Amino acid sequence: MTKITFVGAGSLEFTSELARDILTFPSLQGATISLMDINAERLGYAEKGVSRLVQAMQAPARVEATLDRVEALTGADVVLTTILAGSTDVWRHDIEIPKKYGVDINVGDTRGPSGIFRFLRTINPMMDILRDMERYCPQAVLLNYTNPMAMLVSAIQKQSFINVTGLCHSVQGTAMMLANWIGAPFEEIDYLCAGINHQAWYLRFNWKGKDAYPLIHDAITGRPEIYQAEQVRNELYLALGYFVTESSGHNSEYNWWFRKRPDLIEKYCTHGTGWNPGEHAYILKEYQHNEATWQEQVRERLEQPIRDWELRRGHEYAAAIINALQGGEPFKFNGNVRNTFLVSNLPEGACVEVPVLVDRAGFHPLHVGALPPECVLLTQLSCGIEEMAIQASLAGDPTMVYRAICHDPLTAAVLSLAEIRQMTDELFEVHRDYLPQFKKHSV
Repeated sequence: MTKITFVGAGSLEFTSELARDILTFPSLQGATISLMDINAERLGYAEKGVSRLVQAMQAPARVEATLDRVEALTGADVVLTTILAGSTDVWRHDIEIPKKYGVDINVGDTRGPSGIFRFLRTINPMMDILRDMERYCPQAVLLNYTNPMAMLVSAIQKQSFINVTGLCHSVQGTAMMLANWIGAPFEEIDYLCAGINHQAWYLRFNWKGKDAYPLIHDAITGRPEIYQAEQVRNELYLALGYFVTESSGHNSEYNWWFRKRPDLIEKYCTHGTGWNPGEHAYILKEYQHNEATWQEQVRERLEQPIRDWELRRGHEYAAAIINALQGGEPFKFNGNVRNTFLVSNLPEGACVEVPVLVDRAGFHPLHVGALPPECVLLTQLSCGIEEMAIQASLAGDPTMVYRAICHDPLTAAVLSLAEIRQMTDELFEVHRDYLPQFKKHSV
């Protein structure tokens, strides 16, 4: 019997969706689904939600819930991590302190000063999980959904023998969006996408074997509603010639071009009609709003009958990966893995997001080669900054953190080196209790 453990299971909606996907595979319907969280109330709701799905799908799966991580991990075959290090009272500083200095953040969970401090805070509980896995389920595979994806996965790969890949829905989500823009059934689309998490590029996008980029270009330039839906990413495409993964809100933070002046933020980052508008602190506002109404929303959801469409498999990768690892049909996905010359012009040993084949024997990342020069310069910079932040954490060196943030494109477009030092010191001060790897907290 396969044991699948969720660490950070208190995210009811996402945990339920992943559990549902798992139960759609006949070979996994008898699995033990072990739910673990540090919040007893959230864990209880997650257990009820997953148990309702098991009953509705008439699956022989066993659901267990525990606050004890060792109990949840013992004997696991696959572990999924969806943790959040600290409440909004902690990570709000990731967004609010840079804003005080003029660095306007939208999401702040991937890169830049916000993403780096989120990583520094999150790698500690992540490595606690990995040490327990090494002891209690050393053969298990870790599927990580926690951000900042690339930094966490790369840091884990440098410190643990556990087999890990990072999963994100931005590759398949963007591919589905582009297919919709050109009126193509998604099953008729094939693509090659590679780079780093949230900054991977569609090097090829075909419909029925033919290049669909001309159709995408026509949609972006000829239909205002499509241009408006992803204004930042569409501008990146029009400039660089390749479409990038993840939302405009995210991508507005990762470069020099969109958030360095109020007039640019107003023009490119405020009025987009797609998910994740670019306004300041969007994700913080969403979390604070959801926290205020969370219990009411959860109770209402759990009281509603499960509709047939809610039992259909979604588009997250995890369940198909688990099925393949357990001997089911091999599966291809875009995963976050160690760069063993898979992308030849990104740093060796860094975390890259490339196509991966998975079967009973494990993960088989595919060689991509070189990214186009118009894409790789920005991607190299982001990747190099992330590797600097990882080395800073491993060495407990706050000065290296400062130097990494000095090279962040948006921060450098707004602040002087002295101002970046002051901002970094302030970020260290408010995170002092969450960064035990640093013996000193000033740069």
